[in-house]
Amino acid sequence: MNPLAGQLQGYFRHLGSIADSVLASDARGGIATDTAVQDFLQRAEATKRDRLRIFFIGNGGSAGICSHMATDWMKNGGFHALALNDPAVLTCLSNDLGYERVFAKQIEMHGRASDLLIAISSSGNSPNIVAGVAAARDAGMQVVTLSGFKPDNRLRQLGDVNFYVPDMSYGFVEIAHLAICHAVLDLSMGWRAGS
Repeated sequence: MNPLAGQLQGYFRHLGSIADSVLASDARGGIATDTAVQDFLQRAEATKRDRLRIFFIGNGGSAGICSHMATDWMKNGGFHALALNDPAVLTCLSNDLGYERVFAKQIEMHGRASDLLIAISSSGNSPNIVAGVAAARDAGMQVVTLSGFKPDNRLRQLGDVNFYVPDMSYGFVEIAHLAICHAVLDLSMGWRAGS
């Protein structure tokens, strides 16, 4: 008998349940997830309309999500989207300023009022992501956060709109973050249920 029999189905069942467990908030407190997605979508579409920029920041797997999303949002959605994870820039800034400042410095140099920062951290406690959000706030930027793991993570309350995935597994949290970002892009491109 296969020792993994049924494991893949169980994995996908758990993955499917993640979408129903995502929690969202804004500056006033908890909000419905569909309301948060609508807010995220409106902010993204306003940046496109006003020719503002969208910056994605994340570490590790979240950096991979950032690269994927910045590319898709730019090529498929027509957004002015960038992932701030160029290796030469990251190594330069971490060497000279410390890793905690690798995103904050780039945002200080490139961010403008009303640009949009999408900050992604599975733990929600990465010092460089939190510092990047602080720099975005100083620049007058809008902020959307995506976090997971523990409910009291630092990133969870720092955005204009926040998405929190209550799971301790990197894989499930990262897939949920990618799905949320892709959903906003796809909705902006006209996707509708049943179409």
